Amino acid sequence: MTTRTETHEFKTEVKQLLNLIINSLYSNKEIFLRELISNASDAIDKLRFKAQTEEGILGNDTEFSIRIELDKIKNTLTVTDNGIGMTYDEVLENIGTIAKSGTGAFLEAMAQLNKDNTLTPELIGQFGVGFYSSFIVAEKVTLLTRAAGADKA
Repeated sequence: MTTRTETHEFKTEVKQLLNLIINSLYSNKEIFLRELISNASDAIDKLRFKAQTEEGILGNDTEFSIRIELDKIKNTLTVTDNGIGMTYDEVLENIGTIAKSGTGAFLEAMAQLNKDNTLTPELIGQFGVGFYSSFIVAEKVTLLTRAAGADKA
């Protein structure tokens, strides 16, 4: 008797799956703003933490901020921070993969550098779904990012 083994990939409609995940996790649509602010806060904390181990990464931008701008004419909401940002590859890896947390990976990497526990970042998002909550209220989401220390986005 021979055993037959086959491997099959799951197929999915990403939009439909994303909608299901988002609506399962978030009961009210306004939660997206909290999630985007949490992501911005984490980006700032990551940069603050990284600046303790990587001299000069802040450049002249040492005052951290999160800005929220509403444009009623264009019907847009913009959340801006001056945190750590992402490289092109990090965007593909973290934003392009649902439930992939850049914060989780960051904490693992920093634990290796922080053997004596003198640096303690307190980061909020570790599940990789907060960004997607913006799709509860938006038809289109634009991400513009520049990694700390890079010249352009």
